[in-house]
Amino acid sequence: MPNRLQHETSPYLLQHADNPVDWYPWGEEAFRVAREQDKPILLSIGYSACHWCHVMEHESFENPEIAHLMNELFINIKVDREERPDLDELYMSAVQVLTGHGGWPLTVFLTPDGKPFYGGTYFPPEDRGQMPGFPRVLLAVAEAYHQRRDEVERASSELVKHLEQQFRLPLEPTSLQPSLLDEAARNLVPHFDREHGGFGGAPKFPSPMPLEFLLRTFKRTGAPRALEMVTITLDRMARGGIYDQIGGGFHRYAVDAVWLVPHFEKMLYDNALLSRVYLLAYQASGNPFFRRIAEETIDYVLREMTSPEGGFYATQDADSEGEEGKFYLWTPEEIEDVLGSEQARVVMRYFGVRPGGNFEGKSILYIPHDPRQVAAELGLELDELERAIADARRKLYDARARRVWPGRDEKVIVSWNGLMLRAMAEAASVLGREDYAAAAVRNAEFLSSTVARDGHLFHVYKDGRAKIEGMLEDYAYLINGLVSLYEATFEARWIAWARELAETMLAEFSDPEQGDFFDTSVRSEALVARPKGLFDSATPSGNGAAAEALLRLSLLLGETRYQQRATAILERYARLASEHPVGFGQFLIAIDFALGQPFEVALVGEPSAPDTRALLRVVREPYQPYKVVALRQPGDEQAAEIVPLLAHRTMVDSRATAYVCRNFACQQPVTEPEALAEQLGVAVP
Repeated sequence: MPNRLQHETSPYLLQHADNPVDWYPWGEEAFRVAREQDKPILLSIGYSACHWCHVMEHESFENPEIAHLMNELFINIKVDREERPDLDELYMSAVQVLTGHGGWPLTVFLTPDGKPFYGGTYFPPEDRGQMPGFPRVLLAVAEAYHQRRDEVERASSELVKHLEQQFRLPLEPTSLQPSLLDEAARNLVPHFDREHGGFGGAPKFPSPMPLEFLLRTFKRTGAPRALEMVTITLDRMARGGIYDQIGGGFHRYAVDAVWLVPHFEKMLYDNALLSRVYLLAYQASGNPFFRRIAEETIDYVLREMTSPEGGFYATQDADSEGEEGKFYLWTPEEIEDVLGSEQARVVMRYFGVRPGGNFEGKSILYIPHDPRQVAAELGLELDELERAIADARRKLYDARARRVWPGRDEKVIVSWNGLMLRAMAEAASVLGREDYAAAAVRNAEFLSSTVARDGHLFHVYKDGRAKIEGMLEDYAYLINGLVSLYEATFEARWIAWARELAETMLAEFSDPEQGDFFDTSVRSEALVARPKGLFDSATPSGNGAAAEALLRLSLLLGETRYQQRATAILERYARLASEHPVGFGQFLIAIDFALGQPFEVALVGEPSAPDTRALLRVVREPYQPYKVVALRQPGDEQAAEIVPLLAHRTMVDSRATAYVCRNFACQQPVTEPEALAEQLGVAVP
């Protein structure tokens, strides 16, 4: 018989609806039953694309004997971390305190009032080396709860106090100075892998926020080493197995240090953040390879991760047909069957395919050698090789599409959609891609009609239902996405919505004692501790993203209180960010923007007119991260009312005109692209 998860919308929860475990969704019913039956709670947190979550389900949650033990000893709650990042932050922090590490699946044991007292991650179904089997853990935890109740209650209360202190660190504000950014850049260097790019060793994760900070460091200081760290990393990643060489888009992370063998799940947030950092790197370096990867990644999202209504789906699984990565792997024989022997010979040399493969007898496609070297070895011109590879990729994609596809989690998560909205809108601006602009507008219209209500946001949308109070990251990421969408379309409705969301964020997420933001709203369910995530995880820090959003809005809207609030947040965490840049990339990005004295660019002209477009190219195409831009058509007084930066701006000599202000001083209006480029400190594109 299906358990209580059968009524949920989350694909992850529905995957467990037929388990013999008597799962409850998170909610008051489970806690009431735990109190009535005097049982501890077993909380299991995971997500649909998590390989080891599937493994633990198959080994333990589908095992009738283990399920019987769970049902007899515990009230069992299953949570999708993507639906409830607040619960994930809270209980992951608890397990990290208890064990020194975390991960998914996350397994936490709670008292009936929700206080954690023991936990871990994956447990095998029987003892394996130093790792205790899950049944042994279940029996020991239940015995401790019933036989040593006072000890459990005392330990859980102490842990909750520790979490409350961790979420509200006593930090002294530090005034924002460029020296903090210089120190942060220096502190990144020891973590950098000079040979393969990225930070740290295996497993190796993409680090888009520190990479963007390094691009800004290059812009601010001209230090070539900062740009080199970015370009080495992006080049190695795009040539590695972490990048889907056939369909575009990035897998979650590499299990090795060389970007070859990935965990094969694909997450919307990775592809949003990475497509954007490749776009920025293209602007900063002029390398067309980075533009190609940015476009291929966005195209992948539009092709495979976009709903008919315009929302962006959450994830694609690592597994298909019960095997990790099966969808993405190739043998020489399979490639020859698709391409024929001659083209296959070229493709296998290019993508490093050989008998025996590089992963469980098959090959993950990657680019181990410089294409110019491969072309020379094969007696081809480089452009001949590139045409052959492009043709082969289309054929291999079509052949792969006939395989059994990985599962797709089709819930729409607002925060992740905000990240993708920003990447798509900025790609539309930089690359002149009208199709990207249309997709971005469609996404924003979808979100405004489904997850927004009276100035508030829901967190997730699935099967026609919006649910769960919006989190800080929903507001912060979406505000940033809407600002970028405004700068791509100059439709004032998007900046007006961004302002409305900013007011809600300030009113309902603020910590009045420390001046920053909690992860959850005052309208959200009360938890044993109110979480406040500060570090970047795979996604940007909510507080760091909120600070950046408020700074951008303050310039466009003339709201000094937005700027003051953002500065206070950044001053609170500036020293921590400077000392630990790998985990504080988003804070460093916001600090850099605050110190960069951004240009405020107001344009007046017909958006489609050649003279306006020429000025827009100067504003959009070069790498100039220190700016906001607004535009209105002549006579459009409503736009000036919504965006004060546009007030009292008129055309000069009936020509499209740019007004550039910076640090409370404005320069002479200009109508020529060369003059505008000089004012912005960029080259004419």
